[in-house]
Amino acid sequence: MQAEWIVVMGVSGCGKSTLGAAVADAVTLPMIEGDDFHSPANVAKMSAGTPLTDEDRAGWLDTLGRQLAAHPRGAVLACSALKRVYRERLRAAVPGLRFVFMALTPEEAQRRVSARTEHMFPASLVANQFATLESPVSEAGVFTVDATGPLAHLVAEVCAWVVEGPVSR
Repeated sequence: MQAEWIVVMGVSGCGKSTLGAAVADAVTLPMIEGDDFHSPANVAKMSAGTPLTDEDRAGWLDTLGRQLAAHPRGAVLACSALKRVYRERLRAAVPGLRFVFMALTPEEAQRRVSARTEHMFPASLVANQFATLESPVSEAGVFTVDATGPLAHLVAEVCAWVVEGPVSR
């Protein structure tokens, strides 16, 4: 397999970490959990129910870009990447970067985030995620999946897309 860098993206609660880890395992690439690289200040803001700003995310995105670039064989990153400018920042670090967009309704995201007990991101911020989201569907190198699908089906879809090459669907 040629080098592949993939970002599994979407709003909080869509299942980025779960799908990212499963895809990374299936294609034998390292998994990078984007949440692990938030600064303590960002974690404190989110935990307090305060949305992050573009400025808050700038250093985080730069760090994630360096993390991706540090894996010459490729890697899978779980990262919200809500705005096009965020995705472009990551693409600048790793040309050829592709994105799996996990589409989810606001109601389902709210339900999922409300059910989590051990996470820094409170349900009160879900609406802000959807307000911030700039759909990547029309961008090259983006594959959209239904985040409510069974995990095994989503992994199979993403793996088939990875093998097919950088075609938008």
